[in-house]
Amino acid sequence: MKFAQYYLDCLSHASYLIGDETTGRAVVADPRRDVDEYLRDAAEAGLTIELVLETHFHADFLSGHLELAAATGAEIGYSSVAATEFDVRSFADGERYSLGEVELEIRHTPGHTPESMSIVVWEHTGDAEPYGVLTGDTLFIGDVGRPDLLASIGFTRDELADQLYDSLHGKLLTLPDSTRVFPAHGAGSACGKNLSTETSSTMGEQRANNYALLAPNRKTFIDLVAEGQPPAPEYFVFDAILNRKERALLDESAVPNALELADFDALVADGAVIVDGRDPEEFAQGHLAGSINVGLKGRYAEFAGSVVETDADIVLVVGDGFETEAKNRLARIGFDRVLGYLVHPLIVMAEHPERVRRASRLTVPQFEDRRRDLPDLQIVDIRNPGEFAIGSIPGAEPIPVGQLPGRLVELDPDAPTVVYCAGGYRSSVAASLLRQRGFSDVSDVLGGYGAWVELRQSA
Repeated sequence: MKFAQYYLDCLSHASYLIGDETTGRAVVADPRRDVDEYLRDAAEAGLTIELVLETHFHADFLSGHLELAAATGAEIGYSSVAATEFDVRSFADGERYSLGEVELEIRHTPGHTPESMSIVVWEHTGDAEPYGVLTGDTLFIGDVGRPDLLASIGFTRDELADQLYDSLHGKLLTLPDSTRVFPAHGAGSACGKNLSTETSSTMGEQRANNYALLAPNRKTFIDLVAEGQPPAPEYFVFDAILNRKERALLDESAVPNALELADFDALVADGAVIVDGRDPEEFAQGHLAGSINVGLKGRYAEFAGSVVETDADIVLVVGDGFETEAKNRLARIGFDRVLGYLVHPLIVMAEHPERVRRASRLTVPQFEDRRRDLPDLQIVDIRNPGEFAIGSIPGAEPIPVGQLPGRLVELDPDAPTVVYCAGGYRSSVAASLLRQRGFSDVSDVLGGYGAWVELRQSA
């Protein structure tokens, strides 16, 4: 058996290639949208991808089932509960799919979503115990899938949590302790609240250590998994719906349009959003007025999707050579309306200093001076609720960065404002958004809450 996990750190997303080397037949599960890596690895192993399996309609990324099907002629497979605009092979609960010696068993495991399924992998037909199970977003390492993401499209949190309990106890916990567990996400994903940095485990380890599986009864389980979930980025519902639809395919080799300044300005005048992918430190030294800073070295797509509208046109400012990467990473969450990139942005800024703005980034001592000197200082904690609950700076208003665009009315755009996160990446995103929306005096804190705590402890 050929079994490969592909882990994408910037989205905390895992996908899988499973092949039978005796027959050359293979399946890919939960693929990302830029699919060349699967195609290359399958070809090198002498495998033909004949099926693309989706464990559910993903909300945190736009899946690559259509791209893989177009590239290989493979069928697309979903649970028989799923309804799509494109042709699929529907898998019943308990159905098996043979690749030769390698066999896959489908188990319907609703709860995170109604159509969720898990894929039990048998290395050889007739083995006493399975090799592993792909659990999608039903079971994570250290956590389970959150049941509240579909509340806005007709499913209640408690209804799905109830189904999740049954799926875990009736379908997954029946597997032997030795069964390897391969989820679709790891730490950092907003699809759960306690995901481990480990990308695989065993059923025995999860049975013994996963807080949700240790709940003594159904009610306790529902209360536990419903409490303290991080805010979902705004694009989640957009992706959950788009993953059901027929849509345009991504050409990951295509370079976005190169824009001279006049063309760039015309697009911005028509409403395009400037997304500057440089590091926060470089952005702070100088950027074009009106830019939103989402650094490519961080969780670029996730935070762009948190602060940019799903129907917005986008123009890019990135370092030379990073234009296609930026376009493809936005495409991973379905943000396809990238109209182009500004050619040689550093030269443009050098030649047009009147267009350039600097961003105020405060050290913790500078921030403390502002707190003391400005009684009307507006402090915004843009971390998630779980982070805020552990500790915060006195007087801070908690507004997670993913909720900031919809909660700007709660803030005074004329008041001096300081935003902070855990370390400084998210706060640069949030501060640049506030400036873009007309806030007149905005700073963020270098090192964030961690640096503030460290200074207080050393005092």
